[in-house]
Amino acid sequence: MDDEIRQRRANCIDSFHGNGLQRPADLLRSIPPDAVEDVYGDGGAVADLEHHIAEVLGKPAAVFLPSGTMAQPAMLRVHADRRTTRTVVWHPYCHIQEHENGAYARLHQLVARPTGTRDRLLTKADLAGVAEPVAALVIELPQRDLGGQLPPWDELVAQTAWARDRGAAAHLDGARLWEATTGYGRSPAEIAALFDTVYVSFYKGVGALAGCSLAGSEQDIAEVREWRHRLGGTLYGLWPAAASALTLLPAALAEMPARMEHARAIAAALADVPTVRVVPDPPQTPMMHLLLHTTVESYAARAKQLADEQRFWVWPRVEPTGDPAVARTELSVGSATLRHKPSFIAETLAWLSGA
Repeated sequence: MDDEIRQRRANCIDSFHGNGLQRPADLLRSIPPDAVEDVYGDGGAVADLEHHIAEVLGKPAAVFLPSGTMAQPAMLRVHADRRTTRTVVWHPYCHIQEHENGAYARLHQLVARPTGTRDRLLTKADLAGVAEPVAALVIELPQRDLGGQLPPWDELVAQTAWARDRGAAAHLDGARLWEATTGYGRSPAEIAALFDTVYVSFYKGVGALAGCSLAGSEQDIAEVREWRHRLGGTLYGLWPAAASALTLLPAALAEMPARMEHARAIAAALADVPTVRVVPDPPQTPMMHLLLHTTVESYAARAKQLADEQRFWVWPRVEPTGDPAVARTELSVGSATLRHKPSFIAETLAWLSGA
């Protein structure tokens, strides 16, 4: 985000995307005044959060880390170190491959085996084509780059069983696991039970300060704690982010069904807007991709106008697609989205797309 866009955002007073215009002061208020500090990750709010996450996910242990980029490759390294292979299977859109600058290979000597195709979810049939030994299978729930899609439950069960039958670990990239609970109508623990290890984030749908957790067996988590230290993640005080997550997670989880209902109502309202297409339709989780029948340049000009004239914040830019007349963006349905009627959101998106 460049300085001009950052200043424009600072001048806005409202938004319908995700949890809205969270200011530093808002995040600081999520830290209770009686929060107890940790010392290098030991005790205090950090220990409380780790205990809570282990309970929520139904796992023996959990550990708090400052970032997913640190957490997930370290977890996969632990799985690989126990096996005779360093190959990890994942969807071509896997965040670890797409957005983390090759950390899995350069820091942990893992070998990626992207499986399936970008335009659809991974299937058990795709996995049947993998002959080499595998250390771990990574499944992202929901698949963000496909608009928040979820595989059918029976398919998910079959994929995690495939991993175990091959002697591999099943790892859940649950950056948006909280949203996936509404799509499946199952608790976090029910979903996590299919996996050996689980990653969850606290700053995305929850809206807390940056941070995440890994959950799994006592041995898995003990080894990740060592890697957290080696990678520089065991800061002297991790308690502000942990306390923020403890404060905001329960309310965010309780709100997920309402977010799901609102997402589907927004998609229904957009059915009457010919210049906007929802993917998937209907949404499978409280998020969706929007295909806007406009150019990237035209959209940016209208988003700027909306921010300057009405002090209303939307995405300052959208992504190009293979069609120069169609752009793509992602709507995450959060607490800010719930404050706005689906009709208003549809009208705003229609205007942004030139309708």
